[in-house]
Amino acid sequence: MGAAELGRYLKNLRQHRELTLRAVEKETEVSNAYLSQLEGGKIRNPSPTVLHKLSKLYGSSYATLMKSAGYPVPGEEEGQEKEFGFAARIGPVTSEEEDDLIEYLEFLRLRRRRSGK
Repeated sequence: MGAAELGRYLKNLRQHRELTLRAVEKETEVSNAYLSQLEGGKIRNPSPTVLHKLSKLYGSSYATLMKSAGYPVPGEEEGQEKEFGFAARIGPVTSEEEDDLIEYLEFLRLRRRRSGK
């Protein structure tokens, strides 16, 4: 998991909440410049305190943000890194979209089993 992926994920979360960097700065007291660098993947070791503030504001899992930043998180399963990578690529989804994605994935898996791949 790299800084660029974390940055994209944080940007998606912020945009999903329809917040500007200035609005996030006001709510979290984290400078606009730091937030911009974080979203741009330029900060390799983000502050856990900043990640905690962002997780609360964005309604995201603090453990997911910590793990994605490269920090060890006790009790986390190995497969969650893949989940984060997927979420970073598509951004937040609604419950309806999640149901549609699951249905489509089941269709693709069934098709592969039938074709023997």
